[in-house]
Amino acid sequence: RISETTSAAEFVGRERPKPALTWLCSEHPRRVIELFCSRCQSCVCALCPLLGSHRSHPVRLIQEEVVLKQKSIQKCLKQLALKKKQEVANINQLNEAANNLKEHSEAAKIWLTGKFTELRLLLDEEEMTAKQFIDKNTQKTFKTYDEQVELCQERINIINNLSKKVQRIHEQQDPVHLLKDYTVSEKEIIRQMSPAEVCHPVPVTFEHEKNYYRNLAKDVCTTLQVPLEVRLKEDTCSQPSVSYKSKSGTLLKMVSTPERSLFLKYARIPTLEPDTMHPRLRLSDDRLTVTCVWMGKIQLCNPQRFDKLWQVLSRDSFFSGSHYWEVDLLNSGIGWWLGVAYPSIKRKGNSEASRLGFNRQSWCLKRFDLEYWAFHNGERTRITVDQDPERIGIFLDYEAGILSFYDITCGMSHLHTFRSRFQEPLYPALRLWEGSITILKLP
Repeated sequence: RISETTSAAEFVGRERPKPALTWLCSEHPRRVIELFCSRCQSCVCALCPLLGSHRSHPVRLIQEEVVLKQKSIQKCLKQLALKKKQEVANINQLNEAANNLKEHSEAAKIWLTGKFTELRLLLDEEEMTAKQFIDKNTQKTFKTYDEQVELCQERINIINNLSKKVQRIHEQQDPVHLLKDYTVSEKEIIRQMSPAEVCHPVPVTFEHEKNYYRNLAKDVCTTLQVPLEVRLKEDTCSQPSVSYKSKSGTLLKMVSTPERSLFLKYARIPTLEPDTMHPRLRLSDDRLTVTCVWMGKIQLCNPQRFDKLWQVLSRDSFFSGSHYWEVDLLNSGIGWWLGVAYPSIKRKGNSEASRLGFNRQSWCLKRFDLEYWAFHNGERTRITVDQDPERIGIFLDYEAGILSFYDITCGMSHLHTFRSRFQEPLYPALRLWEGSITILKLP
């Protein structure tokens, strides 16, 4: 087959314009190169697809092939320009985040200085230790920002080099040279046609450290006998460690092993809202246990109700402060989702806009088929557990932007912490695959 619209015989008899330079066929030395073999990606004469090694191969006139390649080049140049623009925007975002972090860290240290002056000489050493803690975490974050800036700059350099190369191909007057150069660079061009990654710097604050020292001032004489690192581990979620990957959207993970009694002073018992519940779910009389049943119940049309996904929201919402609640999963079966959601989460259909953890309106911990994942906005983090949790504790600090999950089956084992800037009221949310889930009554 030669081409869809032109046969090899037509190429032989057609009157063709003379090229600026005469290129002779390597297989038929007396014949001028006039065609381009799509299968072999090489220029050939009109006899090659009839009698030569390119017999029955699809071919086009060189000028036709040049037109197609020029279109690809123009598309590539446009995409490269867009990618460069995005990388520059990424750098600006990272620089802005670094400047904000610097201002915030300085403001936090000034606040600490004011508080420590009230504690006289006994707190001088503690003040230095606390500032070093902030500086240590600030430098860790700065280092991560700098690494991201370097990655963006490296990608910009690659884009610039490829842009120059593609521009030279684009300006090539000789069609054969253009096709040869394009063929050499084609894989790299195709690889760079994908959209640029969008960078989202992770926000870092020191509000919780400030709250810690405000409370510490009440009983400082006995507390200072314990080293700072030990005290922070005993305090709820007060030691952040920034754990970045090279991709966008990474979340801060909090590492701590606090006592359960520290959480119980924030104990809540959120009840579930039947108007949000999928028809195949049933609530207990106290609205603390939700059960999945196989026979759906006919419900009145309600815009708040999840009509496709087996999900339910609580009646209670949290818009400020710290809150802690516990969930019993002993009868939950092979799959469950625990978390929180904004009231703006979609209720109709089974798209990502409605699924817990698959949108910007929800955060959740998921267990399915013996695997555990943390989900937010469609991004997931694998969680490793030694044994299946039978009970999970959930801690929310709204102002600090902290949502933490703990395995409380035996002790208090940290599973995962989301760090975010909450913008709407948060409703405890559940999703089932089978069985039942119970919100526990806390003292």
